[in-house]
Amino acid sequence: MKTILTFIFLIPLVIGNLFCQTRTITGRIISEDLEPIPAVSIQYINTTLIGRTDLEGRFKIEVPSLTDSLLFSFIGMECTVIKLSGDCNTLEIVMMVETIYDFITLKKVDRLRMKRFKKLPEIHQQAFDQGLFITENLCYEQAFEYYHDK
Repeated sequence: MKTILTFIFLIPLVIGNLFCQTRTITGRIISEDLEPIPAVSIQYINTTLIGRTDLEGRFKIEVPSLTDSLLFSFIGMECTVIKLSGDCNTLEIVMMVETIYDFITLKKVDRLRMKRFKKLPEIHQQAFDQGLFITENLCYEQAFEYYHDK
């Protein structure tokens, strides 16, 4: 009888510990001009705010271990969606400046934005060479968001 009661009380504790595990993610966010961006909002996709960057663009957040995507947003910058890999605990992100494109089609806007988006790995390498970032290789995926429906 004691073993059954012990088993009944231990099962919820073990299951609770499995689902409540978190991981700590640290990193830095800069602009295309290699300038740190303070007060960037970090949140789960379109829901809860989980952190902000400091004056140097650095952050440290705790997320559930099952989290696979994060959204980074700041006024004047394009929102950035990051897909995390399982072993990625350091995020160093280059955010694109929000540019106003007057009097051109959304298709053309997307082409111009895509050109800038493809240069982000080069900018990341420049930031690493200048000592702004500590990791040379990206451990996450950054998706390009189209304005125009394909």
